[in-house]
This record gives sequence, C-alpha cells and structure tokens, in this order.
Amino acid sequence: MKLIKTNTLEIKKSKFISYYYQIDNKEEVKDILNTIKKEHRKAKHFPYAYKIDNLIKKSDDKEPSNTAGTPILYIIEQNNLNNSLIVIVRYFGGIKLGVGGLYRAYLGSAKEVIK
Repeated sequence: MKLIKTNTLEIKKSKFISYYYQIDNKEEVKDILNTIKKEHRKAKHFPYAYKIDNLIKKSDDKEPSNTAGTPILYIIEQNNLNNSLIVIVRYFGGIKLGVGGLYRAYLGSAKEVIK
C-alpha cells in the first residue's frame, strides 16, 4: 500500500479529509481503515470505495444511502483507476448538508484528492 495524496475540503463547517492509496489487495483496506480511524477518533464517518481489478466495493459508513460511497466509486471509475482506494473522513460541522449536498461534497472531495 502506498499513500498517494491527501486533501482537505471544508463545506458548511464540515471537514472532509480525503486519502488516496494505491493498494494490492483487500486486506490492505482493513489496515488502512483501522489506521485512519485511530488517527481521527472524533470523526463520525469514514466512507470509502476501492477497485482492484474486478473487485469493487463501496461503503457509505452510516451516511444516507448512496451519498458517500457511490460518488467516491464514480470518481474511481470515471478516471479508470485500478488498485485504488479513496477514504474520506468527515467531521460534522453542525450544518446538515442534505442528500444532494452530501453527494456533491463526497464527489468533490474524491475529485480533488486524485488531481
């Protein structure tokens, strides 16, 4: 596993910290998630998506259905990334973004971290 880049966006007081990794297998995903969760103990959401050849997985991690993992996976697929994992840590800032707002926030965060 190799950390390629991190990026932080703030949207309506919520902080979205993106991590982009090159990975070789799904076991690395568990290690990365555990490390990130230890590093960001006060964050509530850790959605992610990855693609390793034909193995594709996404998780909204307690965000409303399809508002987090789906846009992250969309960015991975649109950019033809393989052996890639994007995890986005969200610190809630007190202002609800709504379904559309969350989708756009995760989409924008994923877009920025692979630039």
